[in-house]
Amino acid sequence: MRNPSARGAGGTATDTDAATAVYAEHRHTLFAVVYDMLGSVADTEDVLQQTWILWASAHRPEVISPRGYLLRIAVNEALGRLRSVRQSRETYVGPWLPEPVITSEDPAAGSVLRTEAASFGMLLVLETLSPLERAVFVLREAFDFDYGEIADILQRSPAAVRQIARRARDHITTRRPRYKPDPALHRAVTERFLSAALGGDIPELMKLLAPDVALWTDGGGKLRAALNVIVGSAKIARLVHARSGLIPAGVECHSVELNGGPAIVAIAGDRVYGVLIVEPDDSGERISRLYMQLNPEKLGAVRRAVTW
Repeated sequence: MRNPSARGAGGTATDTDAATAVYAEHRHTLFAVVYDMLGSVADTEDVLQQTWILWASAHRPEVISPRGYLLRIAVNEALGRLRSVRQSRETYVGPWLPEPVITSEDPAAGSVLRTEAASFGMLLVLETLSPLERAVFVLREAFDFDYGEIADILQRSPAAVRQIARRARDHITTRRPRYKPDPALHRAVTERFLSAALGGDIPELMKLLAPDVALWTDGGGKLRAALNVIVGSAKIARLVHARSGLIPAGVECHSVELNGGPAIVAIAGDRVYGVLIVEPDDSGERISRLYMQLNPEKLGAVRRAVTW
């Protein structure tokens, strides 16, 4: 592959059409990789726009592997973006949560693949890695790139990439979600929680919530939300019960798949009011983590993707 920063001197309409076709062929993979690195649809779209610009202006006959070339551009652009957003996330109002996105195993669906790295719980763990460690981990663990491919994308030696991958795995091992629940159990516990919350059934909520359950609510300073992670079944049951009474009239709740698992979207008209994702414990029948994305600036992708 040649240097992705190189610029072409222009081209014909046929060249542009060919460039567009190649980019479109690989865009789904590019989006999935960059989203797992950034946890933001808006930032991912910005990175892909810049990737397209650099690709469209390249001397493409010299490119041996278009897929590898595009990934090198996208991953390195994502690394730059990740370094720049780290500071803003450190001063974020309240807990920071990723921007939810529709997921699918089908590339034709135009969504993020169901990789472990795309789950809310894992995206939060990935926030604790350095940008370079995160890039290597995502490429290796989520997308199964070999060390030589990653070395080429990051322009580092395979030995250095192996060392970074080992360091990232060691860091992630004790922090990653311990259990991947059965999808049917996951859906069932999500729907039971929703029913209990909307029905004001505190005893049922207490049955569903593990004693050490934790709740993240992301309002981004735009909407009222807890400024810290809340821990404990009794506290969270009371909070959920109180918040359910504040849901505006006309809001409907729908089951969808977001970030690789069942989720609830609350919607009124064409406005997404919020998203709820639950993470079951090892039994699959109790909830260990709850994520509420309420920040309207992070709900645009869900609003565009979901129709009723």
